[in-house]
Amino acid sequence: MEKNIAFLTGDVARLFRKRFEYATRDCGITGPQWRALVLIQNTPGMNQGALAALLEVEPITAGRMIDRLEKLGLVERRPDAADRRVWLLHLTDRAAPMLERLRERAVSVMADFTDIFSDEEKELFLSFLKRMRDKLLEPCNPIAETVTNG
Repeated sequence: MEKNIAFLTGDVARLFRKRFEYATRDCGITGPQWRALVLIQNTPGMNQGALAALLEVEPITAGRMIDRLEKLGLVERRPDAADRRVWLLHLTDRAAPMLERLRERAVSVMADFTDIFSDEEKELFLSFLKRMRDKLLEPCNPIAETVTNG
């Protein structure tokens, strides 16, 4: 299994998520909620369906997540003028300090685990990962269709 890139990168990603969860446990936000906040920050006004697709969860799961974030005062739902059945998601002013705190924790976690590499090794590693991601996202690749078409 150590020689299987897919399993190894999956394990590394899972372990990073666990470390981030541990480092942010006192913030009252889960990893998926954090990812939701970042996605909403990057695309203000997205709807719950788009958020669910990006998080790769069912719409009902995204809805519950937004309910919790709304109760924490971090997210608000606004009606869509074009379709009254749709709610658009926006961060509140209260979300910015929380996201900054989470970012600081993420930087710290990353520093703890990337300091084993030289700057040159980090750049090389990132270039390898980006090339792999780009290859996986090529249009003729079935994974790319799932990622881009939801």
